Amino acid sequence: MFSEEQLKILEAPLDGKRVKKREQGNITLSYLEGYDIIDHANKLFGFDGWSYSINKLEQVSEEINKKNHKVVAYRALITVTVYGREHQLFIQRSDVGYGIGITDTYAMAHESAGKEAVTDALKRTMRSFGSQFGNALYDKTQKNVDYSNNNHSSPQSQQSQNVQPQTHSSSYGEFQSLGLGIAEQNGEIIVTGQTYGKQQIIKKYGFRWDSSRKVWFKANLQVA
Repeated sequence: MFSEEQLKILEAPLDGKRVKKREQGNITLSYLEGYDIIDHANKLFGFDGWSYSINKLEQVSEEINKKNHKVVAYRALITVTVYGREHQLFIQRSDVGYGIGITDTYAMAHESAGKEAVTDALKRTMRSFGSQFGNALYDKTQKNVDYSNNNHSSPQSQQSQNVQPQTHSSSYGEFQSLGLGIAEQNGEIIVTGQTYGKQQIIKKYGFRWDSSRKVWFKANLQVA
């Protein structure tokens, strides 16, 4: 099914430079971004060597929270197909994903939740192909993640060097209901968590979007 070169890549450790991190409560989560999964699938299997289909995309809940924000949740079921050479053989894998949209309008909440559910389902399905697609991150020791080309040896060491929990996060109490967090990083305050669809609320607190780093930030005025 797979060539020797493809198997060699699939069996190799995950490059730690691809790994992203975010704070969720008191836990540091490691993950791969959706675009990264697609890019590496294209490189490994070829642009015409794989595909995915959305079998089901359904709304599972809808409510208005205490902040009067519209909260919508979706569930997606997708199937990924990876083809062998000349498309004579193929492998199919399926999994589900979930997404939540929290915004001022139902339209944006539905859009955010639907997109997030599909991306989550794609990432969960692709991890069945091993470390290169994020399965190594589900191991707490991350023994199949190669951080040798980074300035740190593990996610924990990078977190301790660069990011400190924000001690005055009570000023952003509204963020907790949105599933967002606050952290200090190199003299800045950054927003952690899934920020898509919540831009208007984040802007209200004076944060700006840095497209190069893909992060919401503002200066930490409490830094000496």
